[in-house]
Amino acid sequence: MKYFLQTLKERNSLLYWFGWYNFAVAIILLLLIPFDSFEISGVSRWLKPAKFYTTLCILVWTFAWLMHYLTNKKKVAIFTWFIIITMAVENGLILLQAVRKTTSHFNISHYFDGIVFMIMGIFIGIFTLTVVFILIAFFQQKKIDISYAYLWGIRCGLFIFLLASMEGGYMISIMKHSIGGADGSPGLPLMNWSKQYGDLRIAHFLGIHALQLLPFLGWLTEKKKFAIIIISILYLMVSLTVFAIAILGKPLF
Repeated sequence: MKYFLQTLKERNSLLYWFGWYNFAVAIILLLLIPFDSFEISGVSRWLKPAKFYTTLCILVWTFAWLMHYLTNKKKVAIFTWFIIITMAVENGLILLQAVRKTTSHFNISHYFDGIVFMIMGIFIGIFTLTVVFILIAFFQQKKIDISYAYLWGIRCGLFIFLLASMEGGYMISIMKHSIGGADGSPGLPLMNWSKQYGDLRIAHFLGIHALQLLPFLGWLTEKKKFAIIIISILYLMVSLTVFAIAILGKPLF
């Protein structure tokens, strides 16, 4: 772990420290839960921002690790700042709404809440466009000093990540994440995925974390050139199946 963190810091110090910032905020929010009984949608108001800050820590460290293989350091610097700015605003607004004791996503009940949600949409859109350019960079660069399988694990991970981002856009378009019932129904511990209705967040979760899993599996299977392509197709099929189950209004669990 020490070697990983030291290498990560050398690869991209800005995203390294931004990741630690998000991790620290997540810990503080989790520590607040036992001392605050106020709930939003049946769970502590601090749980959702804590999950988002934890996820963002993992996400920015993943980008810090993977973008090291891009040789155009000017582009990498631009990508880095876009990731930091957009995600700092996005998570900051989620935390703001928790402080205000209200929901962050799909909340247009008041003028201010509508503005917050609109700004979140704008910044997540900019972030998604940044990831599109990162994926393009991994296709455009003629020589990348890693194995074929590892490279395609990165490319497929980024592609499925973007599909999951599009699903996030679909949730915004229908202004909810539950199909067949209202948001806020009883859910699984910690993740809070609905046990009664279809929940679009599950497929979204799978797609987002393809960015960590597929590059790792590509690195593991470096001597089996096409294994990662097959794995990626299977992973995509599973994600789409989970999405279809949610669209039908059926709970996965």
